[in-house]
Amino acid sequence: MILEIIKSKGISHNSYFLGSDGEAAVIDPRRDVKIYLELAMEHDMNIRYIFETHRNEDYTIGSLELKKYVDAEILHGDKLDFKYGTSVIEGDIFELGSLELEILETPGHTYESISIITKDKNIPLLVFVGDVLFPGEVGRVDFFGKEKIPQTASLLYESLHEKILPLGDHVIVCPAHGAGSVCDAQIRDQDLTTIGYEKITNHILKLDKEAFIEYKRREELYTPPYFKRMEKNNLEGAPLENPHLEPLNVQEFNDMIKEGAQLVDVRNPTSFCGGHIPGSLNIWGDGFPAFAGYFLEYDNPIILVDERGSNDLVRRSLIRLGYDNKYGYLQGGFPTWYINGMECENFEAWTVDQLKSHIDEGGDFTILDVRKHSDREKYHIEGSMHCWVGDIPENLDNIPDNVVVYCDSGYKSTIAASLLKMNGYNVKTVLGGINAWTRKGYPIMKS
Repeated sequence: MILEIIKSKGISHNSYFLGSDGEAAVIDPRRDVKIYLELAMEHDMNIRYIFETHRNEDYTIGSLELKKYVDAEILHGDKLDFKYGTSVIEGDIFELGSLELEILETPGHTYESISIITKDKNIPLLVFVGDVLFPGEVGRVDFFGKEKIPQTASLLYESLHEKILPLGDHVIVCPAHGAGSVCDAQIRDQDLTTIGYEKITNHILKLDKEAFIEYKRREELYTPPYFKRMEKNNLEGAPLENPHLEPLNVQEFNDMIKEGAQLVDVRNPTSFCGGHIPGSLNIWGDGFPAFAGYFLEYDNPIILVDERGSNDLVRRSLIRLGYDNKYGYLQGGFPTWYINGMECENFEAWTVDQLKSHIDEGGDFTILDVRKHSDREKYHIEGSMHCWVGDIPENLDNIPDNVVVYCDSGYKSTIAASLLKMNGYNVKTVLGGINAWTRKGYPIMKS
């Protein structure tokens, strides 16, 4: 048996390549599918099955893209009217070399969620659980509205306790996400787990049904606006992806800006603050997969500027998030812009010492905390207002004109600050964020 985990950086997505005796299955493939084809070639295997554990919300699934290249059947749960593939139900069995793959219906996270048990000689070895169970966590149940949470939480509890946990303590659990995913708040930083280990360490599994439902009812999680597009793509089938980004010279790039393209600077905050193209939104490259979906829309062309030209992580992230309106990047990167004498702006960034000094002097500004609710509840700078960075676009009218923005370290605050500046605010970002603030011993408020 061959098992390979394919991780997608930024969205913390896990897909899987499972093989036995010349045959393979792929579970929850991402849209850029080259890796699965390479694995099939490396292990001399034919991909026979493509399983979708559920209609994923946080990325565009690559099933149709993969099927372009292989003679495989796409399989998913039957509680949604998918426009492609074949529905499966509980008890369906698929042979894969010497292995058997058995379907469990495990609703709760979504109604059509399935899990796939991998058996050898009728003994369960692995279970691919999608977003039902994670190391240290369980799936979120809020996608159908707060009024539905008692029902969906009840379904998830039953899926866990009546179907997954009885498989046996030795069974390896293969989740669709790792630590850092927006699909749940506190996923442990480990690739795989076992049912037995989760029984011992996962406190949510120790709750009775009533307490479990109440726990899920009180849970606060973020739902990025791009999830709606992902749900549509994954129900109807996304267009086959175009991986290309056009390299644009300075004149072409400037013309795109004048025509209203979405301009994203993917350099780090310090570089962005030092100089950038007017009207740029700053989302640093490593954070692009996690944050782009809060700020970019799916119609106007997207153009990118980095330090040296193209950025492959950003390109792949746009593909995975379904941004088929991606257009191009500034050839040669930001240096070619200023070398050609084009207009530049800088951005005022304060150190925490400067922030403390201006507070002590009674400066007339609002401090804006853009961290997660759970982080702010631990501690925050006294007198600051709060708005999670992903909620900024919907709350522009509620934010004062003169603001100084902080987050954990200065990356998310510069996203927020760049957006506010684009909308005419007098705004500054705090480099180092509250991490630097606490290291200097400056006072904090605890909730």
